[in-house]
Amino acid sequence: MSDFCPPDTSPFCEAVYRVVRRIPSGCVATYGDVAAALGHPRAARRVGWALSRLSPERSVQIPWQRVINAQGMISLRDDPVRGPLQRRLLEQEGIRFDERGRCDLPSLRCLPEDLDP
Repeated sequence: MSDFCPPDTSPFCEAVYRVVRRIPSGCVATYGDVAAALGHPRAARRVGWALSRLSPERSVQIPWQRVINAQGMISLRDDPVRGPLQRRLLEQEGIRFDERGRCDLPSLRCLPEDLDP
């Protein structure tokens, strides 16, 4: 498997998008959860890369905001646009964050076995 994922059309990217579509509203999965559901448990960074390659048109069809890091936090906190947008979208789904920016991952998490493509 290559380390490069072309803009939102490679088979790996498409597989990521299929899994992410399975995350229900009000739930989250980690990048590692998505990778594990794909059978590539060490590909969490590639999952992030695939989600970052979403075109604006597809980003409204695929609930990318439901994928967070293993600490229950948004990984895009340094991005002046996508980080706050991700938090706002998740809050609209009822997900709350504490003062450190963490959600209650154990109670909100959609596990890899629930995400099988």
